[in-house]
Amino acid sequence: MNKVKNFLQTYSHGALAIIYGIFYLIWFFIIEHTNTTDYRIIHMAIDDKIPFIEVFVIPYFMWFAYIGAVVIFLIFKDKDEFFRAGLFLATGMTVFLIISTLWPNGHHLRPTAMPRDNFFTHLIAGLYKTDTATNLWPSIHVYNSIGAHLAVRNCKQFKNKFGIKLASFILCILIILSTMFIKQHSVFDVLTGIGMAAFMYIIVYRMDAVTLIKQSFGKRKENEKTPVIE
Repeated sequence: MNKVKNFLQTYSHGALAIIYGIFYLIWFFIIEHTNTTDYRIIHMAIDDKIPFIEVFVIPYFMWFAYIGAVVIFLIFKDKDEFFRAGLFLATGMTVFLIISTLWPNGHHLRPTAMPRDNFFTHLIAGLYKTDTATNLWPSIHVYNSIGAHLAVRNCKQFKNKFGIKLASFILCILIILSTMFIKQHSVFDVLTGIGMAAFMYIIVYRMDAVTLIKQSFGKRKENEKTPVIE
């Protein structure tokens, strides 16, 4: 019993990821199924020049395992980086939800018929059926991939693990490319996802927002404990 109690106390911060995950999925489910016809079309001329390459559905799906694996690893192995990555990911995902709610958006980039008949196109066809071509801006696939790679790059456990960092970087790039090659996102979604990630990188890693927040709370607690002399 004590082991269970110690485990829960040691990794209690992991509950934050679960709570936010539930919050995000509920909100996303609501916006994904309440406005599928009245939305602003996102399109750039370059979108029409990007070929449909179905094999990129593999890194697109690998995104789910990539993000999950990074978050779970940080929960157990690097608490400080967990909070940095958590702030990075949760902020961008919340901004995405707000934009999708207030400014519904979508695209018409998906092919009307698959150009080829193979295993990969079957996977994409299944993806299209379960995931509407709405609520796309900015691309969370892009934003979270960058966030996951930044977490891997800054994690103390991977300080001297060049191979892991390189593999993470390659997967991050492949996932970003996949969003365009399987016609899930416009280049605009990708660029704005990268732009938001760059902004949050400055806030989270350059300015070290997590440390600033902790210091702020620490000072507040000290002020509360300090007796008032009248």
